[in-house]
Amino acid sequence: MKFPVAFAAAALAFAALPAQAQIKVGVAGPMTGALAVYGQQMKNGAEMAVADINARGGVLGQQLQLVVVDDQADPKQGVSVANKLAGDGIKFVAGHLNSGVSIAASDVYAEYGIVEISPSTTNPTFTDRGLTNVFRTCGRDDQQGKVAGGYLATAFAGKKVAIVNDKTTYGRGLAEETRKELAARGMKDVLFEAVNGGEKDYGALVSKIKAAQADVVYFGGTHADAGLIIRQMRDQGLKAPLMGGDGINSTELAAIAGTDGIDGTLMTFSPDPRKNAEAADVVGRFRAKSIEPESFTLYTYAAVEIWAAAAAEAGSADAKKVSTVIHAGKPFKTVVGPLSYDAKGDITTPAYVVYRWSKAADGKVDYSEAK
Repeated sequence: MKFPVAFAAAALAFAALPAQAQIKVGVAGPMTGALAVYGQQMKNGAEMAVADINARGGVLGQQLQLVVVDDQADPKQGVSVANKLAGDGIKFVAGHLNSGVSIAASDVYAEYGIVEISPSTTNPTFTDRGLTNVFRTCGRDDQQGKVAGGYLATAFAGKKVAIVNDKTTYGRGLAEETRKELAARGMKDVLFEAVNGGEKDYGALVSKIKAAQADVVYFGGTHADAGLIIRQMRDQGLKAPLMGGDGINSTELAAIAGTDGIDGTLMTFSPDPRKNAEAADVVGRFRAKSIEPESFTLYTYAAVEIWAAAAAEAGSADAKKVSTVIHAGKPFKTVVGPLSYDAKGDITTPAYVVYRWSKAADGKVDYSEAK
């Protein structure tokens, strides 16, 4: 069948038009492996934020298309997926979870003009290198360590503190910052030990903790290892509580450590946004889907909110223009409360709270603010 020349020309012209009906954004985190619980939280937060923004008309008159990638909590894989996202034309990435992965991937995003906002990267290096396109919705380890060290120095004054880390950028950095604050308050740890994360047997570590007669153990690392360490401490009759950072904030911690063993475990984390009036609608809709928006869920939602608002104000999805808006210091209204940024890309009002895990009379385990 032959088409009229005019029709054929019009069809060719239409085919040549760029497919710009959507703006692609990404969420990057460990969707598989030991830390997949956090990757799923990030995915949940990003998906609902994108859906809500699209329901309101999208950004710059276009709908957002979310691309989900799995970095496996590995810096090399993080660089690989960052390059994939860049090749896909992504304008913004909510992620990554791990400090080491975010730092490695951020160089790719800087090269290709992609804004990165992490809900959980706490290592100071992430924003200290002078990259203008990186931001976080959480605080830093030099802030978190100060709170943890201060709490230990007060609550365990005159006691023996052991400090352990999992050798990652996050775990080692947080442990060192906590140790620094303890020293500033006149306390010296009786043990400073590094272990390989992902091990199954921490018996040798527990023996060292017992030999040091530690009254409390501070752990820089994630919940999977923390849970095993707690369980094996209890198995060896060691009752010293364990304290960790935001990396142990998962309900899976209790399943690994045991509901009896976890009782009294301490951790630092940002203020719980589920209690914010601004979050009530979003939290309610998550729970209606049988999803508890714990840990990094709402902080990822907020990351998407900030980018979308900045792009709308900039009138462009260009990374430099969007970053300039975010750096301007104007507070953004988000599900975790108002957030504004300094010249580095850090939030100007960081806060950390000390929480205590406990077992209720009905057997359920949860955490609440430590008094």
